[in-house]
Amino acid sequence: MKTTTVSIGALELASGARLDNVVQRVTIYGEPNADRSNVVLVAHALTGSSAAMDWWGGLIGEGRLFDPARYCVIGINALGGCYGSTGPASLAPDGKPYGSRFPIITVADIVDAQARALDELGIGRIAHVIGGSLGGMQALDWGLRYSDRVDHAIVIGAFDAISAMGIALNAVAREAIYADPNFNGGDYYDGPAPTRGVRHARMIAMLSYKSDVLLQERFGNRVDRKGGDPWRNKEDRFDVEGYLAYQGDIFVKRMDANSYLALTRAMDLFDVRDYPLENVRSRLTFVGIQNDWLFPATYVRAAAARFAQAGIPTVYLDMPSRHGHDAFLAEDVELGELLRPVVEKQLATPGATTASSA
Repeated sequence: MKTTTVSIGALELASGARLDNVVQRVTIYGEPNADRSNVVLVAHALTGSSAAMDWWGGLIGEGRLFDPARYCVIGINALGGCYGSTGPASLAPDGKPYGSRFPIITVADIVDAQARALDELGIGRIAHVIGGSLGGMQALDWGLRYSDRVDHAIVIGAFDAISAMGIALNAVAREAIYADPNFNGGDYYDGPAPTRGVRHARMIAMLSYKSDVLLQERFGNRVDRKGGDPWRNKEDRFDVEGYLAYQGDIFVKRMDANSYLALTRAMDLFDVRDYPLENVRSRLTFVGIQNDWLFPATYVRAAAARFAQAGIPTVYLDMPSRHGHDAFLAEDVELGELLRPVVEKQLATPGATTASSA
């Protein structure tokens, strides 16, 4: 494994704003072959990093779908993130953190920054670009706008535009951050961070990542496993409350509030339904996740059908899971085996969708 920071210079954004001195944190597993035909680009979701094997070990690693002995797997921390790439906590040209001055970014901006970083590394061709959720949006954007260099884009738990429910859930989570008295309009880097707001945002988001089926199965209406009696004490909790609190507590240690705001807004803005498809040459694979109500499988299947109807070689796969949206992380070994046939063999006949189950 090799981790490096790649400078890509100034970046013009879709909003018309400009970021100077942009850097991308890149992690590489394995080595590219002579013609770069074994390169796999892994795009992370909202809270991920460039170290893809840390959070997708069931998909990347020895004996896994993308084995570094066979593939060169590259992860890049998203523009706007907080794991080494230029983001709101980065220093602006005046030497102070961007904070509230960090501009609106889009998925296209994130992908453009990645493309520039790969150019700097001498990587032109990409065999597979893969991601889930926000990462799936990036994978699809790569497959459409950079189809001249991407052979195959794998879009997991995402489709060609976010739903109204997805925007609404992101908005409620952001409101929790805005309401934190330490937020200070986004300029909090010289003082206490808005950890309470980030904690609440994570608790809200977790409800959309997991399914009702899973929450009922794991927690039901049982009291907190650490004890307490919510029938007699207002402060005591049910078990599912303890789970959400735990998720919020660990999240504040690794997520910057402004990055959360920037990346969720990028998700809201994603919409490629009107993108011209005449010259798209990348193959597309969509994975819909059962019990996913944040990115419903029916929406994912419909997007796959639209691209297939336009003549783009497209496959749709159905991933059985009780987890819901989070299944692409929680059940990554199963995901890898579901994807193995389309990664290692020829895709289905161009212009037709197929459905499969694990």
